[in-house]
This record gives sequence, structure tokens and C-alpha cells, in this order.
Amino acid sequence: MINYYLLTKPGIILGNLIPFSAGFLLATRGGSFDFVVFFVTLLGLAFIMASACVFNNYIDRSLDQKMSRTKNRALVTGLISSRNAILFAIFLGIVGNLLLFMYTNLLTVLVAGFGFFVYVVLYSLWKSRTIYGTAIGSIAGAVPPVIGYCAVSNQFDIGALVFFAMMVLWQMPHFFSIATYHFDDYSAAKIPVLPVMRGMLRTKIHMVVYIMAFILTTALLTYFNYTGYLYLAVATLFSCQWLLLSMQGFKRDDNEVWGRNMFRLSLITITAICIVIPFDIVLG
Repeated sequence: MINYYLLTKPGIILGNLIPFSAGFLLATRGGSFDFVVFFVTLLGLAFIMASACVFNNYIDRSLDQKMSRTKNRALVTGLISSRNAILFAIFLGIVGNLLLFMYTNLLTVLVAGFGFFVYVVLYSLWKSRTIYGTAIGSIAGAVPPVIGYCAVSNQFDIGALVFFAMMVLWQMPHFFSIATYHFDDYSAAKIPVLPVMRGMLRTKIHMVVYIMAFILTTALLTYFNYTGYLYLAVATLFSCQWLLLSMQGFKRDDNEVWGRNMFRLSLITITAICIVIPFDIVLG
């Protein structure tokens, strides 16, 4: 059973449930918190993401053979058959969609379906063919907080749009940092990520630009009165630290170490932003 569990990429699921919670709480501001809807939507989203990750593992099994960090995955070693993996993915997807359909609204189901389609069909099938795979993946990764938001509000408004844009802009340098410290793996598998195809200087420039855009976008939640100044202060503080580290990259030759530090700080930054949202709402 542990191999089926690992096939769902639990780390990715857990990481996406934090922004989901922030989106749910942002939409709840000024109203009552529905714990049942929150828990069931979280569970439904987890099942759908697990399904998408299993499908992704199935599609990537030939690429995974070429990378040291993925060559021991269950589909690569044969511990789980391709047939069983597909059946497992279908089961997870059905359960997740049923939960969202029964306890939320049609908009939430459609948004979840959009994210699933982008990740499984567009990203998984095209990431080995185009340098724009990272951008496609960032769209799918930006969906969880929108699902949380729509589960409460049943609408896609400015708040949902800003949060979506924040997550897209955050994920670009986040993914680039992964590609930086796993440069050899991506190069061996011939996956056309930016550091491999355009070099580290171009990658570092892109990271700085995306982080600057991310900082400006995070401020829009306060500008449109969705959050207060506590959120703005925390978001600005952590984002600027991330920007500073990215700019230091131009003077660094140890790209693997620097890339890993960028990756860690990106996680700290988005986690801090998501955690402060409910406190900001309560204090506001």
C-alpha cells in the first residue's frame, strides 16, 4: 500500500492544501466558517490531486527512468503495473469529483476539472516537448486556492483572480529553482526547462522579474480590500527577502546550493502569506 500512497505524491498534495485553505478563508471573511464544507472540499481536492499525480506518474514513467531522483518510483521498477495505476487514478478522480459535486457547487467542480485537465493533459504530455511546460504547470498549480474560494463564494471575482495570479507568478521562480538544483537530472532526461535550454543567467533574470511581479500582485489583495495591512506587511517582508536572495544569485557560482535555498525560501514565503490571511481577517 505504501507504493500506491507514494504514487499520489503526498508532498505535492499537502503543499497545495495550504493555499487551498487560504483561498477558502479569504472567501469566508465576514461570514461564518462552515467546517463541513471546508473538510469535504479539502478531501475532494486531495483525491483529485492524487488522481492527477498518479496519471502524471504513469505518463512520466519513461522519463523517470532517466533521472536519479525518480528512477526508483513504483511504476518505473514495476512494483505497480500500469493497469493498476490507471484504475487507481480513475477511482481517486471519481471519489474526489463526487465529493465536490455533493457538497460544493458546479463552479468549484468545473474549476477543479480545469486544473486536472491542465496538469494531466497539457503539462504532463507537453513538458518534455516545450520550454513552456513550466508556465503550463504553474496554471494548474494555481487552481487549489481558487477551488477553496469558489467553494465558499460560488463566484470567480477579483479576489479569486488576484490569488490565482499570485500563485502563477510564485510558481514560476519556484519551479525554476527546482530545475536549477536538479539541473543534471533534467538535462539527462532532456526535459526542456529554462536553465537547460537558455542557461542560468537567463533563468536568474526571469526569476527576479517574476518575483517582482509577485510582490506587486500580492499587494492587490489589500488594495481591493480583501486583506488588511498585517497581511501586506508579512507578504512584503517575506517576498522582499526572496527577491534579495534571487538577486544574490548573479554573484553566485554554486547554483545547486543557491537553487535549493531559493526553493526553500519560496515555500516559506507562500506559507507565511497563506497563514497570515486568517489572522489578518480576524484582526481586521
